[in-house]
Amino acid sequence: MVDRKDIGSWLTGPDTSGISRYPGERLGLPESGAGSVARAGRRILAICIDWGIALLISNFAFGGDSWATLAVFAIEQILLIGTLGYGIGHRIVGIHVVRLGGGPAGPLAALVRTLLLCLVIPAVIFDPDQRGLHDKAMNTVLVRT
Repeated sequence: MVDRKDIGSWLTGPDTSGISRYPGERLGLPESGAGSVARAGRRILAICIDWGIALLISNFAFGGDSWATLAVFAIEQILLIGTLGYGIGHRIVGIHVVRLGGGPAGPLAALVRTLLLCLVIPAVIFDPDQRGLHDKAMNTVLVRT
């Protein structure tokens, strides 16, 4: 026999008790301001700035070779994120890469994160906290400064 309790679940809608109200809430990050998850606009602008810089260097040093551009971009990301926690584009738009818990990303995280970023697909697949697969793999997050 069908009971009202059996059909009530789809009438009342999905269970939203586990859904966070804003990106980063599940990670213990603030909703806005310093330390909050960097939103897509800042992230896209930062990568465009970094790619533009890599393209300029590649055009002058390597005649605009596309593989050289990718290599310059990767080297910039690995060196700067591994040591400072941000690339040039990140610094300009006011974001940086940290490990969950607040520590610096470090050289290994920067290396693996950058290699995955250069594959593109891990960067465009992201979770509700706006962390791409490259960030999830290294337990990092881009936050506002």
